[in-house]
Amino acid sequence: MFAGTLTKTAHNAAIAYSGMIHSNRFDIAIQLESRNKMSERSPDFDVTAVNKSGRKVRIGTAWNETGNTSGNHYISMQIDVGLGPFRVNAVQTKEAREAKSDEFEIIPLVSNGVMKSGSISGELTAMDADNAFTGYIANMMFDLDFMLIENEFKSEDTHPDYRIEISSPRGKPIRVGSAWMAKSSRTGNDYLSLLINTPDGDLRVNAVQNEEQRGGQTFSIIPFVDSDEQDRTASGGLSLVA
Repeated sequence: MFAGTLTKTAHNAAIAYSGMIHSNRFDIAIQLESRNKMSERSPDFDVTAVNKSGRKVRIGTAWNETGNTSGNHYISMQIDVGLGPFRVNAVQTKEAREAKSDEFEIIPLVSNGVMKSGSISGELTAMDADNAFTGYIANMMFDLDFMLIENEFKSEDTHPDYRIEISSPRGKPIRVGSAWMAKSSRTGNDYLSLLINTPDGDLRVNAVQNEEQRGGQTFSIIPFVDSDEQDRTASGGLSLVA
C-alpha cells in the first residue's frame, strides 16, 4: 500500500508539483516536472526523485485527469523506484476543493496493465579519442558510472561492438556488460543497444539521440519493453520506449 501528499508549486514553470510518497519500504520526496506533450495521451509530467547517490532520476510519468463521475481534477501517476511498477492517484478531498487548496492526497490504484521495465535515467557521451563512450545509468536503487570500450576481438557480426566496464573501489576495471551499434528500422537513426548487469539483475536499454541531441556526442538511455513492432537485428526481440 502507498500513501503520500502532493502540493502544486507556485511561480515555478518547470516543477508543477512536489510532495512525498510512502510505503512500508521507503519514504521518497518526488517532483512532477512539466514536459512537452507529443499526443493527447502522452504524459503531462515526468516524476523525478533524488537517489541515494544524490542523482536526480526519472522514476515515472503522470497525467492530468478528470473523474468520469465527479468531474473533479486528479493526477494519475505510474512510478517505479526499482521494486516493481505501481500506480497511484493524487486526489483532493472535498474539504480541500471547497477551500481551493493546492494540496492533494496520494492513494494507491490497481493497474490494468503492466509496465514491462522499470524507470531508469542515464546518459552516454562519445569521447574525443579511442572510439569510447562514458556514461551513467541510475534508478532509485542503484547508480552506475561506466565506460564503453571498443571490443578489439570482435570477429562476427553478432559479437558486441563494445564491452561495458565500471571501476572497483580501488579503480580496477570490471566488465559488467556489452553494447552493440544498431540502426532503427523505423527512423534509420543510429543508436546503441546495451546489456548491463546491475545489482538488480540484467538490464536491456538503448542509448538514443532525441532531436536536440542528434548530430552531437550525447545520447539518452531509455528502457525496453516487449513488442512485436521492433528492430530485431540487434535488440534481441525488444523495442525501445520513447
